[in-house]
This record gives sequence, structure tokens and C-alpha cells, in this order.
Amino acid sequence: MSKHLHVVFKVAEAEYVIAAQDVLHMESYAGATKVPGTEEHVLGLIQTRQRVVPVIDLRVCFGLPACAHTIDSRVLVIQRAERVIGLLVDSAREVIELTSEAFSAPPEVISQRARGFVSALAKLKERVVMLIDLGKIIGEEARSGR
Repeated sequence: MSKHLHVVFKVAEAEYVIAAQDVLHMESYAGATKVPGTEEHVLGLIQTRQRVVPVIDLRVCFGLPACAHTIDSRVLVIQRAERVIGLLVDSAREVIELTSEAFSAPPEVISQRARGFVSALAKLKERVVMLIDLGKIIGEEARSGR
């Protein structure tokens, strides 16, 4: 029963997790340079730590309305293989340890409605966190032509 660190973040009122090993760093969000022809969920490009990174608005990606960004808005800069992208989330402040046994498959209605973005659920006392499928998110970003 090995434990793995996960970064907890919020989009709307829901809490999600992503494996901490995929997160390079977090940044405050100060805006992105829009790239013509990209899909609505691709906010544009940011420069961070001498790297230019495309940023995806997870609210829009998840089918939620975009909202004004706040002081709590964060860009999770993630890396999967050679790909580096930023995920704009409403807030991200917590890192937790979870075992793989803590996760269970989401109910069918959730997996259908979430368009494959949610791969598992974990119960933490009074909370439920959803593990996002990073490959699905990156796949969405790749189809936008970026």
C-alpha cells in the first residue's frame, strides 16, 4: 500500500487531484497571450521560468462558464513525457497523500457526463476528490492545434 502525493485544486465548487509528480510548479495567473485559431478552452501562452507554455482553462474544458480570475487563480504547470502545459484552476493550495486503494471508479453517470475527464474518486472524511485523467486533458489541448 504505497502512498503518493497529489495536488488538490478547485474548479467551481468541486475538488480535483492530480499526481504531484506531474506538477512542475504553480504560478499566479496574470493573463495569457491569445493565439489566433485556438479553441475556446485554450487561453493562450504564458512565459514562465524561461519556457513558453500553452494554458488551458479547466472551467471551459469541463463545460463550465469562464469566470473572472481572482487572486486565488493558479496555473498548474504540468509535464507528461515531453509535453508541458498549464492548467488554469480556481485555486490550488494543498498537497495530500493518497494510496492507490483510496481511489474507486466513478459512478457511471459521472464518467459519462464528465466526458472522460474524471478517472477515479477518493473519499477523504467529509470530502470527495476527483482524479483527473491528465491524458484526456492533454488530448483535448492537442486537438486544438497547439
